[in-house]
Amino acid sequence: MSNLLRLIGRRLIALPIMIIGVTLLVFIVMSFSPADPARLALGESASQEALEAYREANGLNDPLMIRYLDFIVGMLRGDLGTTSGGVTVTEVVSRAFPITLQLTFWGLIIAVILALILGVIAALYRDRWPDQLIRIASIAALATPSFWLAILLIQWLGTIPGAWGLFPALVTKWVPFSENPAVYFNNIALPAIALAIPVAGSLARVVRTSMVEELDKDYVRTAIGAGIPKAEVISRNVLRNALITPITVIGLRVGYLMGGAVIIEIIFNIQAMGQLILDGVTRNDVYLVQGVTLTVAIAFIIVNIAVDLLYVLVNPRIRNI
Repeated sequence: MSNLLRLIGRRLIALPIMIIGVTLLVFIVMSFSPADPARLALGESASQEALEAYREANGLNDPLMIRYLDFIVGMLRGDLGTTSGGVTVTEVVSRAFPITLQLTFWGLIIAVILALILGVIAALYRDRWPDQLIRIASIAALATPSFWLAILLIQWLGTIPGAWGLFPALVTKWVPFSENPAVYFNNIALPAIALAIPVAGSLARVVRTSMVEELDKDYVRTAIGAGIPKAEVISRNVLRNALITPITVIGLRVGYLMGGAVIIEIIFNIQAMGQLILDGVTRNDVYLVQGVTLTVAIAFIIVNIAVDLLYVLVNPRIRNI
């Protein structure tokens, strides 16, 4: 238990260090943006005196490290700056980020379910036709860009002429699950599927490989030879041990899902982080782009730390390191 606590402590100590590194990188990159926050805030018609007064009042003339420290202090207070529209970045991000998280979550759930089913079947029917078929399908899914798949799903299943009309092609209004579960799942189905399929393809290969390695171990043959039903050995022992490796891979795939969700949201007109980034880049809104990028990056770090801790809890051998 002491080794486990030390491992958890090391990862928790690493969390703020990585967050500081990410904030420093994002801040420095955005500091070299050609966009002028003062002109964005005051407008193109503002006088040079007004612009200079704004820069002085908001610390834009301070040295880079002083501005970074001010930014960190503001971030700890929940202040990420103000958009060119006069709304705080924290306010717009707090409305948009939960939607992106929900899309990422459902994409991950669908990907994991598909990967488990296909990976286990491929391993149990190794080198036979189900395995070959699943291998071809997983490679095709892995090679399919999620944004292209999203467009195909809209053309096949969306509410457009010539399609089946099962799901909305564009999300005109985001409806929370608490208000109307049916509309919620109807809106999020196509985006989540488009996001999940490529990840499911890669995860299925990992699950299949891990299952095959576990099935070839001596304890499996011994247990089956002792009369224990094969299904029980697979469900209780093989599957549990084989999932240790895929868990580590899931942490990396969450970053892909979150980044892909930003693109998928724009395609389906979901008003979330993707739309914020697009608006920020279009308007040269430095604070908005900085706030959105930083929020996604920190979320990715936290998720990977959580998956790392889950891996430690699932794999008892790691606890003795």
